[in-house]
Order: sequence, then C-alpha cells, then structure tokens
Amino acid sequence: MKRKMFGFLMTGVMVCSMLTGCGNTGTDAQKGQVNVFIWTEYVSEAAIIDFEKDTGIKVNVSTYSSNEDMLAKLKSESEGTYDVILPSDYAIEYLIAQDKLEALDKDKLSNLSNIDPAYLDESFDPGNVYSVPYEGGVACIAVNTAKVDKEITSYADLFDPSLKSQLVVLDDYRAVIGMTERSMGLSMNETDPDTLAQVEEKLLTLKDNIKLYDSDSPKSALISGDCTVGMVWSAEVALAMDENPDIEIVYPTEGAYVFLDNWAIPKGAKNYDAAMEFINYMLSAEAAKMNIEDFPYLCPNKTALEMLGEDYVNNEAKNVPAEVIASGEFVSYLDTDTLAIYDEMWTKLKK
Repeated sequence: MKRKMFGFLMTGVMVCSMLTGCGNTGTDAQKGQVNVFIWTEYVSEAAIIDFEKDTGIKVNVSTYSSNEDMLAKLKSESEGTYDVILPSDYAIEYLIAQDKLEALDKDKLSNLSNIDPAYLDESFDPGNVYSVPYEGGVACIAVNTAKVDKEITSYADLFDPSLKSQLVVLDDYRAVIGMTERSMGLSMNETDPDTLAQVEEKLLTLKDNIKLYDSDSPKSALISGDCTVGMVWSAEVALAMDENPDIEIVYPTEGAYVFLDNWAIPKGAKNYDAAMEFINYMLSAEAAKMNIEDFPYLCPNKTALEMLGEDYVNNEAKNVPAEVIASGEFVSYLDTDTLAIYDEMWTKLKK
C-alpha cells in the first residue's frame, strides 16, 4: 500500500491558513491551496505540476509509508490539517466507521466515468460515498534468477531456511502477517486467538530470512542485488525488472494480498472545494496516464488504460492479470483486540 511512493519531495504540509469554514463550505480564498497527505513515491510530479498550472491551486504535500502511519497522523493532528488523503481499502473502511471522512460531491466528479465499474462499489465503501479509486495492485514476490537456484512459486517458499538474510519485505504488518496466513491456507483476516498463535509461530521462522524491511523503495535493494528475493508491491517489481533483467515476478500460488488505494477527504477539511477539484483532476485520463507511467500499478481508469502503450498493457508486473486479482484477498479492518495480537506478533518479528 499500498505502498507505494511519491517520486519527488515537495514541501511538507503547510499549516492550513486560519480561514473560516470547513466541510462543503469552501470559499474562493480557501480554494487557493490543497493539503495532500499521500503515500511516498506514488503520485507523478508532472501530474501535480499540471494541476497547479491548470487551476492556480497550490498543492502542499506530505507523505507516509503505511496506512497505520497515516491513521496515527490523522488522529494526532487537529481536524482540518489535511484536505486529501489516499488510504487503502481497509483504512477507508475504518475511517468510515469512525465518521472521519467527508462525503464526496459526485456532481463535482465529472471524471468519475473514466473508472472501470469493476473497481467501484467495493465492500469497504458501498456506492463510493466517501472514496474513489486511484491505483491498486498486489503484494507479490520478486526473484533474482541469477542468484537464486531454488524455484519459488508461493509465499510458503519464502520461509525456506536456504533464503537466510536474502529477503526484502514490506514494512507493513498486515502484508507480512497476511502473507504468513495465506501460506498456511488461512484468510489474511484471521481473528481466532488460537489460530493466530500458530500464525505467530510460523511468522517468527521468517525472521532469519529477512535482511531488510522497506515499503518506500524496496526495488533499490533488488536492483543492487543486496537482496535476492522480495515480498513487495507489484509496481516495485516492475520497476526493478526494468533496471535488472535477472529479476522476475512471481504471483503466489496461495493467492496474493490485493489492495486498492482511494482518494478521500478527511472530516473537517478546510479546502473542500479545492480537494474535490484535485480528486476530479486525478480521475482524468491524462493524469492517470502520467501517474501510471511513473508508478506502474494496476490502473482502474479504463480511459487511461486505452492510452497506455503495449509496454504497460502486456507487462504482467505492471498490468496485473485479472485472474491474480480474482484469486487474491483484500485485508479488512479488524477489531481492537485482534489488532493488538497482530501488533504484538509484528513487534516480536522485528525485535
């Protein structure tokens, strides 16, 4: 998750100016800027610049590396600090349950028709009342075939002791624990404490194989050869393959962790109208094409897909096959007690 990344470092989020009004009552003065909180290395610099040129709205960007970082920041900051966020599916589900999102004004989303209906009306936000799709993908496996003799076809293969100190994995506890659950034939949303005790036992056997935790740019360790195997986001593998032809992508036989990231507006956004304009621009075919070209994840924008060349459409690392998505699983937001168990497992793994 997401996941994912923002190729340039712009100015950190500016403190919102002390203007009155929030929610759906933005004024002309408020439309002068939009404070965007997104994944690192995940939105094209060109798209941001074009939006600013086209609208005159200044974009202030701040980034995060996981949904949990984003949720914690939203909780710690005062309401209205951010105007646009980019949560994954289960984080959207949580934010809706906590009444932390503004409803979207569909009348202002003229570009929503560009989105393939297959990616709309998902269970985490029925009717897309609070969110609209950006990009998606899976947590897959990368293998440097020049350095790894073992055949790797599944998440389960990553636990092989022969891979000691060779893995780069996502610094994302839901992805890594979920991968462990899938390797055991379980759901990535397991809640039974006794079953989770078994998951923990297997998870901890992965410790010696992990050389690096990295959600921001795991491709770097793969390209350099510092890590020979990865459990990383699909687009990271695609970018690594472009740089190192020895790297291949593997979609796990158990079915992959699937994610869909979504534009949303947090409760109390001070620049609601500018936020809607920003989201509508990101739903345009031109912006989606720029974003996919820089960060080649799964593209829900059917109009942009028609504009992308064969390098994207025929590349299964970039354009994830439909059967991979169909056989995978979204993670769901879990109850507090279960999340505490997951957190304890993650702490033990990284200790």
